[in-house]
Amino acid sequence: QVQLVESGGGLVQAGGSLRLSCAASGRTRSSYDMGWFRQAPGKEREFVAAVNWSGGSTYYADSVKGRFTISRDNAKNTVYLQMSSLKPEDTAIYYCAANKDFCSAYYGCYAQKGTYEYWGQGTQVTVSS
Repeated sequence: QVQLVESGGGLVQAGGSLRLSCAASGRTRSSYDMGWFRQAPGKEREFVAAVNWSGGSTYYADSVKGRFTISRDNAKNTVYLQMSSLKPEDTAIYYCAANKDFCSAYYGCYAQKGTYEYWGQGTQVTVSS
């Protein structure tokens, strides 16, 4: 029903910044919770950040809190991940995901991969030292 396409990935030096975008198409609606996950080679996909349907509540993994900011523009059907103070350990494929306003205000729900119905193909982020 929903297609998600990530963009904005690339190569950046440690300490730099990068902004990822996730554009939704198909049967989109405003009441989707959106999340960002990442997966490094040889590791499982892990939670990065999430934003609820209204954009009023955000959630972050401890590893990125204070450095990353998630936001959304429902008029553009787009979710953003602003990444600052990037570290080499941030290197991974970053995936955008969506669910139908299921989690309310429960962090544990947003952070679970199984929560999300739709996933993008991912965009590579590489942080050099």
